[in-house]
Amino acid sequence: MTCVLLPRGIPVIKRVLDIIISFPALIVLSPLFLIISMIVVIQYGPPIVFKQNRPGYQGQIFTIYKFRTMHNRADEHGNPLPDAQRLTKFGRFLRATSLDELPELINVLKGEMSIVGPRPLLVEYLDRYSPHQFRRHEVLPGITGWAQVHGRNVITWQEKFDLDVWYVDHWSIWLDLKTILLTVVKVLRREGISQPGQATAEPFFGNPPETGEPSSSEHQPKA
Repeated sequence: MTCVLLPRGIPVIKRVLDIIISFPALIVLSPLFLIISMIVVIQYGPPIVFKQNRPGYQGQIFTIYKFRTMHNRADEHGNPLPDAQRLTKFGRFLRATSLDELPELINVLKGEMSIVGPRPLLVEYLDRYSPHQFRRHEVLPGITGWAQVHGRNVITWQEKFDLDVWYVDHWSIWLDLKTILLTVVKVLRREGISQPGQATAEPFFGNPPETGEPSSSEHQPKA
């Protein structure tokens, strides 16, 4: 089946689905946005939204939006405390339910993200990817993704990247719809939120020698 593409190589039908989902969602969820915003202000003070540069399509940098989940506390030397010490109970709840990701719907409307795609990671990781791993940037980053519904933060980085590239190679509108449904199930079950002993996923420090290419199994679950 021929797929009509936008100038950046994004399928038109995927962009249409993003708008159909994100615009009504922002309207319907606006009361929830207000409630979360009020609690964030009470617990942390302003700002309400956490902003950070992330690499998107083809590694182009954009600003991602999330609800804050941490205090800005620092030690006596002015260095930020570890995430586990700054993350509050309310912050853990937001992350467990993925409600901290809701402002990313704005990124979707702006065309910087998609509902489904590889998660946008840190800018500093760009230089650490192998050519195979960098292929995750051949599509728009997503609020949820194929790796997130197959382990999220409890699988290895190599497994995540293999799943991301598998998604790039096997994309279809049906795969996106399946990923969205699986995401709802994962969120309700609160699965794969973090690794044992860590508040968030462990950092990606790069590939050991002679790694970074697809694993022998290529971690390719059936779509």
